[in-house]
Amino acid sequence: MTASEGPMTTPHTGDALFTRVIPGRASEMIVDQIRLLIREGQLRPGDRLPAERELGERFGVSRVTVREALRGLEANGMLRIKVGARGGAFVTAPTSKRVGEGIEDLLTLSGLTDREVTESRQVLELGIIPLVCERATDQDIDELMEICDRGDAALEQGFYPMELSAEFHTRVARASHNGAIAMLTESFHGVTLRSMLNIQETHPEMGIRGNREHRQFVTAIKKRDVDKATAVMRTHIGRTAKHVS
Repeated sequence: MTASEGPMTTPHTGDALFTRVIPGRASEMIVDQIRLLIREGQLRPGDRLPAERELGERFGVSRVTVREALRGLEANGMLRIKVGARGGAFVTAPTSKRVGEGIEDLLTLSGLTDREVTESRQVLELGIIPLVCERATDQDIDELMEICDRGDAALEQGFYPMELSAEFHTRVARASHNGAIAMLTESFHGVTLRSMLNIQETHPEMGIRGNREHRQFVTAIKKRDVDKATAVMRTHIGRTAKHVS
């Protein structure tokens, strides 16, 4: 049973928790207030907010304005709105998927160059190798090898899809068994794939050599050989770095 499905909890929602807002940008200000309260821990996952009418009185706005703000917070993944007798607006726990999507949107719209993306990969992906060597499970190894097998099968058909390469690198990060690392790498998936596709247009051999190095990397991880795994990955991403502008 999740917090929002169990007994309804309401934080100490005294008059001091919410403050009146300025007409004209009221909905935006309500969103800012509630977001800040969540970030500061005054509102916690599972807490139910007061009813729309009560919130309207606290903020000094109409229920329509409150509803608009709550829907916005729901769209951002910060609230879950349930209907019915036990319904209401509940604070939700953030998920790596939701946070990752937000970061990916930011990265995609920020105009990062392929070089910037590749340099960031060199820092992150080389840095996590000791953790991956230490923590990778048999399942991690098997799933990484399965991606390599799919790469070999694709190459037999004459073309290597760079989606497989992006999937491989994201799966390596998950093998670190560190949620923050996995989240960051997943958020980079879109821009990483874009840069790989750009490079493949002028250097189609990248997929052939890359898949072979993926397999060598997994073999080194299986042996817990940090130095070998680091050398393989440094060469692997370093070659990509030579071809970006």
